[in-house]
Amino acid sequence: MSSSLTSPITSPIASPVASSTFRVGALCGVLAGLLIAMPALVEAFTGETTATSVPLGLSPAFALPLLTALQLRQRPATGRFAEVAHIVNLIGLGLFGAAAFASNLVLFYFDDDVIDEVLTGPTIPALIGCAAVFAVGCALFGAAMIRARVFPAIPAWGYAVVLPLFAFLTGLSDSLLTSGLHILVGAILIWLSAALWRMARDAQHAASPARVSV
Repeated sequence: MSSSLTSPITSPIASPVASSTFRVGALCGVLAGLLIAMPALVEAFTGETTATSVPLGLSPAFALPLLTALQLRQRPATGRFAEVAHIVNLIGLGLFGAAAFASNLVLFYFDDDVIDEVLTGPTIPALIGCAAVFAVGCALFGAAMIRARVFPAIPAWGYAVVLPLFAFLTGLSDSLLTSGLHILVGAILIWLSAALWRMARDAQHAASPARVSV
């Protein structure tokens, strides 16, 4: 005689909670990528405006859930290096996001004379330090993704190489170079988010009860 029993998948990656985390991270990542790429595309023709500076200032906040979800997904294939890289990248993203918020939503509305007065003392070294921590964190976390081979190689390499450049070159005057760099960063985030979404779908399917004959 045989009967059917359900045997749930117990892998943390295949759990419903993990699947939901991956999906939320992917959605936030797509939003972050769009908030970076779309304003940059507009600015290539119009220059910086209020309509473009607001989404750019808010975009780093939506990259935080993506970064956490990426690390959760690749954790079984990584070690302590990836954990350290994730922490450094989180700290760097927080600092860089604060600098981007101040630049796009505060300094943007000041006159040039006021900006010159504000950017004195420790302000410039502090901003450079924020960019440096963010660049190091992106390079380390990108290297962790390359080593883990969980996510596609091209956006993983892009994360490790392009985002550190973005950290420093984004402070330059608006040009086709800076606009193109913003669009490239947005594309990298969207690519990684799409890969994470597919993995979340696979994890959800794996979490469904498997029927075992006894």
